[in-house]
Amino acid sequence: MRAAFFEATGGPDVIRVAELPDPEPGAGEVRVAVGATSLNPIDLYIRAGIVTMPMRFPYVVGCDLAGTVEKVGPGASRFKVGDRVWGSNQGLLGRPGVTSELAVVSEDWLYPIPANLTDAEAAALALTGLTAHLGLFNRAALKPGETVYVSGGSGGVGSMVIQIAKAAGARVATTAGSAEKMELCRSLGADLVLNYKTDDLVAGLRSFSEEGIDVWFETLREPDLERNIPLLKRWGRMILMAGRTAKPTLPLGSFYTRNCSILGFAMFNFSADAQRVCAEDMNRWSAEGRLKPIIGKVFPLEKTAEAQQYLEQNTLGGAGQLTGKVVISVNS
Repeated sequence: MRAAFFEATGGPDVIRVAELPDPEPGAGEVRVAVGATSLNPIDLYIRAGIVTMPMRFPYVVGCDLAGTVEKVGPGASRFKVGDRVWGSNQGLLGRPGVTSELAVVSEDWLYPIPANLTDAEAAALALTGLTAHLGLFNRAALKPGETVYVSGGSGGVGSMVIQIAKAAGARVATTAGSAEKMELCRSLGADLVLNYKTDDLVAGLRSFSEEGIDVWFETLREPDLERNIPLLKRWGRMILMAGRTAKPTLPLGSFYTRNCSILGFAMFNFSADAQRVCAEDMNRWSAEGRLKPIIGKVFPLEKTAEAQQYLEQNTLGGAGQLTGKVVISVNS
């Protein structure tokens, strides 16, 4: 099989695409003919050596996949040959990555693809959708009728937060940096969209909810907690899931006197059972047309290194050219 892998950490140029032996499924595993994978910032951190994970070289990159089961290992019973599946959490904590023509995955980390989604779309909603769901419900306990704010609503996680929060009956405010991206956020269901370059965020959110925001889903790597904490409602919850090196100032007086909470999490800390709860909701909403992945750019398998460089420029580098997800087309 052809696969995208590296044998030492470094820049995007350490990734090469070449033949590797076909993997064989073990107990409880299936082998998937991969149609598409999608990229996430964690892929960049692992490749660069910023995040240390157990790995064996050659290390196949990528944690999100979608494709078709083509072989079933001993004891695997959730899926059969020919089933279309999607999943995430691969390439993490010692599990092999999936940017390859074939991938062996424990069936516990896989879910059926709704009939109305392509492989590329299913891969694009994987990690970001699971992240949004875990943050909103497992950590912040979002309830119908509450208000949600998410920064960067046209991004991978932001676009999922908007749609999932709306599906749960929340009112949602967000930000974007251009007229085109603002319109996309509105089309996803956002009730208020502010231009973070020109609009007054504080005034806009005060007008949106005079009492404050119930759930603040922060996606920025350098959050301004001095500005943001006072915008929370009494008993408000703030989700922090980005900014590994950030050290923002916390306004304690505004925080603890109103019974606010700050909740941090990393998606890969959650068990397969916990994430299956998310996937079942995501599949139902996708089948109903209420959850639509946003694909920003598609690269072929042979250009995986270029795809990672593009994502790095637009996330860590702030190039601002990307809306939605970067997808690798493998067999599709």
